Amino acid sequence: MHPDKPFKILFVEDVQTDVELAKRMLKKEGLNFIYKVVETEEAFRNALYEFDPDVIISDYSMPTFDGMSALKIARAMPEFYPFILLTGSINEETAVTCMKAGANDYIIKEHIARLPFAVVEAINKSLAIAEKERIETSLLESERKFRNIFYNHSAVKMIVDPENGSIVEANKAAAEFYGWSVEELESMNIMQLKNSSPEQVLESLNKVMSGEKTNCFFQHKQACGNTADVELFCSKVQFNNKDYLHVIVHDITEQNRLKEQLRQSQKLESIGRLAGGMAHDYNNILTVILNYSELALTRLKPGDAVYSYIGEIKSAAERSNRITSQLLTFARSQSYNPQTLDLNGAIEDMLNMLTSLIGESIELEWKPAENLWLTKIDPTHVDQILANLCVNAKDAIDGDGKIKIETKNVSIDQDSFKSNSPIIPGDYIVLTISDNGCGMDEETQKNIFEPFFTTKEHGKGTGLGLSTIYGIVKQNDGFISVNSEPGKGTAFDIYLKRAYDVAETQNNNEKEDSIKMTKNKTILIVDDEAAITKAASEILENFGCNVLTASDTHDAIKIAEEYENDIDILITDMIMPKMNGKELADKISLIYPDIKILFISGYYSDVLGNQTDEYFLQKPFKMSELANKVGMILKN
Repeated sequence: MHPDKPFKILFVEDVQTDVELAKRMLKKEGLNFIYKVVETEEAFRNALYEFDPDVIISDYSMPTFDGMSALKIARAMPEFYPFILLTGSINEETAVTCMKAGANDYIIKEHIARLPFAVVEAINKSLAIAEKERIETSLLESERKFRNIFYNHSAVKMIVDPENGSIVEANKAAAEFYGWSVEELESMNIMQLKNSSPEQVLESLNKVMSGEKTNCFFQHKQACGNTADVELFCSKVQFNNKDYLHVIVHDITEQNRLKEQLRQSQKLESIGRLAGGMAHDYNNILTVILNYSELALTRLKPGDAVYSYIGEIKSAAERSNRITSQLLTFARSQSYNPQTLDLNGAIEDMLNMLTSLIGESIELEWKPAENLWLTKIDPTHVDQILANLCVNAKDAIDGDGKIKIETKNVSIDQDSFKSNSPIIPGDYIVLTISDNGCGMDEETQKNIFEPFFTTKEHGKGTGLGLSTIYGIVKQNDGFISVNSEPGKGTAFDIYLKRAYDVAETQNNNEKEDSIKMTKNKTILIVDDEAAITKAASEILENFGCNVLTASDTHDAIKIAEEYENDIDILITDMIMPKMNGKELADKISLIYPDIKILFISGYYSDVLGNQTDEYFLQKPFKMSELANKVGMILKN
């Protein structure tokens, strides 16, 4: 395959939409290719000769043909065709069978985002195998020619004596990769490069010599002190009737780093979904506790003993709400109101509070960048980031110390993209909060963004601070990185996208603190939690509203159809069995075209579409919040 030409993909697939999806994913990653689609054995055999693909992507099961048959035909050909199975579902036993039969990889369609990496890896391995075969042929033709090609080749190569592990020859690329000269490498033993035990290395060498395997994975040391993850492709060669190992070293450090990054991202995403689901259920419970606590307090006198008891229940529910809010922020399921703002100004407004938080023994240094770009973020999110990171920095400092807050403009271009991964190219405002505290080791840094993970003493932290910040940054399409070493302090870098519109100013008079309810309005409340509908009903009835309630969407539609008068507002939960709140609102709007809608939920949902927060109320809500929200909707 010529590097300047598009590579050729042969799709063995009978569903055109699956082909289009695969093409879209490959083009999204910038792969340059041409393709052909077949779905029968005859067409497949013809395509192997006429189209000569660089890689084959095959469905596992089709009406008249199947992936395993295609794999057997491809492996029977004299040429090697990289083969990837792309299937809707496959069990572990079948997957193992496919790999043993010679498949390069298999991908479940729901994980199709991995396809571009699998294609590149398969083609790279094919090229490596082809290169290895070319070198072996050259060796047979002429040892002199081989040595010239071997020494000047761009791939990292060595000739190793399998009996004792001595490096007999090394090329220029090996010297550049490892950092030792060719002469130094040729005086070394392969054992000196590897972090594995000598027994493990010898075992791998023996398996290669016996033909059990052709590649193996190790960590290799470099002269600079770094360690690189490598995959070794090995083949036997002969000099003077003695067997040696021809070793091609493939640096997979970046590949492994990306795999680990993806694994960590998927783990945090799974934890986020779990945390969001838990918070949704707890918010339903807290809504009932808060609402009934407030209703009870309106019927009691402040001097009553029971009044203080219920006040404590209400306070405990509000504290619990703060924890669920943090979980929802981590899960990126908390409603938020992003605004274009000057980050320097937002930080300066917080400096006095931050100074009080960290105490007099710790110096707070503020270094704002001049002409800082604007960014778009909920101002409360800025407050949460600053407060959480400064409190964490304070706890990491024993006695006197310093916390530094800095801002700067940073442009990440395409050339520096790889070194700054996972930060994608673009313009960013970087907020850095650093301290000279105790620092963290690498193992601790791997877990710091997980909910409830904490290194603080029992009772001194919930473990939600950094997970909340992680959720905030991701919710705002930003990135966060941490640099820390034990005894050398910690620095968090938060990358926020640059905004190009004008900074917004808040008008405190835009919303009234309390809005009188309009009497004699009819409100339909729908929630599958009966306690919530009952509490909300009592609250609104106190303001003179006529309230109808339903515990499911079917009953709500029936009530709407049978009610003789107008219904002014529909208040509906977003997440319910059989039908979500948006779908219910659409159906009831057909019956009452002028009806106004208020969505309520413990979990901010994308199903709202283009609806704004004006029509959404997050659970748990207080009496006054529900009253004000309904009042504003009625007023508007």
